Amino acid sequence: MVMAENREDAVRTAPELRLASEGPGEVPPHVPADEADLPRDRNQAILEAAKQVGAVLKRGGHLFALAGSVAVHAHGGSGNLQHDVDFCVRPEDAGPVAATLRDAGLTVYTPPEDWLIKATCFGQDVDVIFELAHRPVSEEMLRRAEELPVESVRMPVLAPTDLLTGLIAAFSEHHCDFGAVLPIARALREKVDWEQVRRDCGDAPMPAAFFFLLERLNVI
Repeated sequence: MVMAENREDAVRTAPELRLASEGPGEVPPHVPADEADLPRDRNQAILEAAKQVGAVLKRGGHLFALAGSVAVHAHGGSGNLQHDVDFCVRPEDAGPVAATLRDAGLTVYTPPEDWLIKATCFGQDVDVIFELAHRPVSEEMLRRAEELPVESVRMPVLAPTDLLTGLIAAFSEHHCDFGAVLPIARALREKVDWEQVRRDCGDAPMPAAFFFLLERLNVI
């Protein structure tokens, strides 16, 4: 099964986007990404995209969880969101999820990276990830997700322990931006099983260095 269109084909965006506010059987309005009535504030625009995609995945009956900076925000962390929206799905569900998003009118394409598919919603990038820190997203991880409100839309949100494990386990000699993850660790520290994160990260040097930093700063 082809998971998503090639990027060259992805320009053929379906003409309609079914909004989260629609009821069953309603005819969705035409909402081009460059004309959508979004706030100028980028953080709010990212939240709107997360709400719409989350609602589409819920209606499609998919097993998924919100991840990334919007998930941190849903757990009470910073509202200063990053540049895109992240969702996690199992590898075997990537194809059906891509089909659901295309049917809802979103552009979906396969990037060079082989651990995610990408979509756009209201002009915002949406990453649908099926591998975190070189490990396949598992059903157990998604079942641990907590249903939380993202403004007006409730959806499964990756558990704080899984969020931090994914971020810290991804550290390497080529990717070690401790400054981006430190505020997240501070904000969610009381909700995280740090011993579980240590076990999951093993003895890799970059995660170990980050744990040393967290200890010296009395975060953990």
